[in-house]
Amino acid sequence: MNSTPTDPVRRPLTTRDAGWAKSIAASLARGGIRPNSISVVSILFAVVGGLAFLAVAGATGNARIVWFAAAAACIQLRLLCNMLDGMVAVEGGLRSKTGEIYNELPDRFADLAFLVPAGYAAGGTWGPTLGWLCGSLALLTAYVRALGVTAGAKPDFSGPMAKPHRMAALTVACLLAIGEIALDRGPRVLEIGLIVIAAGAVITVVRRTAHILKELQAR
Repeated sequence: MNSTPTDPVRRPLTTRDAGWAKSIAASLARGGIRPNSISVVSILFAVVGGLAFLAVAGATGNARIVWFAAAAACIQLRLLCNMLDGMVAVEGGLRSKTGEIYNELPDRFADLAFLVPAGYAAGGTWGPTLGWLCGSLALLTAYVRALGVTAGAKPDFSGPMAKPHRMAALTVACLLAIGEIALDRGPRVLEIGLIVIAAGAVITVVRRTAHILKELQAR
């Protein structure tokens, strides 16, 4: 998260306290790498990951394993960028007035870049529909959080299908899909993963809305 000086609230991440994460962030800050640049790089990983999912849809045999592995790697690299941009901004003292824009807008592009193509990789009758549904719900979860802040509530990063949870579920689905291909089964697991993401996102929207209303009504 690339926080601004006036908005220190950050998404809780346990990995932010890991020694390796602090070391990488410190190295980037010393090298003069701007947090906004890291945020933009996260979009590039998302685009490459989305293209990998689309390649799955047109591939056969072991080539599908390679593309699923590439998609899973890009998902994790996107999340790494999402963590490091905030650490460089806050711990590295490189926060900027435009930081919040660079923090939020790339995330919305990245969600769509991963989830929609994942639906096409899942294939079948419902795969593409599920991909678009998951992408739309991902945007909605972020919108509810932003709406709450606009109304005066604290940022709500609760799940069960917040951004890190969505990406974790999609990564697991990719890895299981690789196993599915190796065992010559399916394809089923990616479609199931998208259903889980969509259902969890609906619950997330309801929970966040309830939290925001409760906080505002208590004032």
